[in-house]
Amino acid sequence: MPDTNILEIQPEPIQKSLTRLIEGDADILSAQLQQLRARAFPPTAQKELRRFMAGEAANLIGISDAYLRTLVLDGVIPEAEKNAAGRRLYSLEQIHAIRDHLGKSKKSYLRRRETAQHLQVLAVTNFKGGSGKTTTSAHLAQYLALRGYRVLAVDLDPQASLSALFGIQPEFDLDANDTIYGAIRYDLQRPLKDIIQKTYFTGLDIVPGNLELQEFEHETPRALTDKSSSRAADRMFFTRVASALKSVEDDYDIVVLDCPPSLGYLTLSALCAATSVLVTVHPQMLDVASMSQFLHMTAGLFDVVERAGGNASYDFFRYVLTRYEPNDGSQSQIAGLLKGLFGDRVLTHAMVKSAAISDAGITKQTLYEVGRENFHRQTYDRAMEALDAMNGEIDDLVKQAWGRK
Repeated sequence: MPDTNILEIQPEPIQKSLTRLIEGDADILSAQLQQLRARAFPPTAQKELRRFMAGEAANLIGISDAYLRTLVLDGVIPEAEKNAAGRRLYSLEQIHAIRDHLGKSKKSYLRRRETAQHLQVLAVTNFKGGSGKTTTSAHLAQYLALRGYRVLAVDLDPQASLSALFGIQPEFDLDANDTIYGAIRYDLQRPLKDIIQKTYFTGLDIVPGNLELQEFEHETPRALTDKSSSRAADRMFFTRVASALKSVEDDYDIVVLDCPPSLGYLTLSALCAATSVLVTVHPQMLDVASMSQFLHMTAGLFDVVERAGGNASYDFFRYVLTRYEPNDGSQSQIAGLLKGLFGDRVLTHAMVKSAAISDAGITKQTLYEVGRENFHRQTYDRAMEALDAMNGEIDDLVKQAWGRK
């Protein structure tokens, strides 16, 4: 008969440290993302931009569909390819070529800045996540490229959501120093020109981001305390992004900086490089309270940077309402409050919350990449109208800064 007084002692389960637990989860998620990507985009595949219908192409150029057809019939431009229904389709490259051709006789068709007009650097920022910062940056960069500007998008966020939208998976597609960190680090810098990548949007290039951007936050304090004369210039951390962009300014008209959701050294350096600033605001009370803290902190830090010689003057500074639901009473109240407080510094047009934008994001696309036929037309048209109005307002501000009518 077994001895019931003897208790079997079970070994205690081995507890994983939080470090190992998070590391394991990261590996599992990373492997799954790689599998999903391999299914959607085989190794040889690249993301491509859709073709535009004749009406869309004419609208982007600023002419009528009838005039576009006349140009084809007169042999001024080559015949476009046609879909199964016999409708003409134009690539963005063809649209740019038509715009350039028309610009030879009428300059207003050309959007590129002239030599005397400075490079416009737009910093899109807010230190609260979920404010629509990256969505705003991506749609703005693509809008400007669609209209003929030479655009450079710079992903300054270590989370690299902007890079992912452009088909770049930071964990697998980038090597060391393949981000702007490679051009602004305190030793062994790479030319920014060597880091820039072409995208599937003709006229739109990107400097991708990944976790190595966080190194700038770690390295800067060490540089600030290095008193050796050879590193004196390096302590001016806030000039580094501006210096990198200056090396490629002849190649672009507009730069869009997607800043990190924090007020660190990288954000401050980006704000000092900017000629204009856009602060994204989700019109909810918690977000507005957070923005108040962001503005207080920014002012305090900029006071120090300005006294040290940093740039604190801008062509324009605007608040951008994002994920806005006009039928939501509380959001309308807060939007009205902000416009009452800040007047013209709040953009007239907002980025509305739309199922069309959300659905496009599921497949890592923007609304400008997805055709109208993929959505309920009314939903698509409403979202596109709001996007174009908001981005068009920013476009007008850029032209005003250049002295254009």
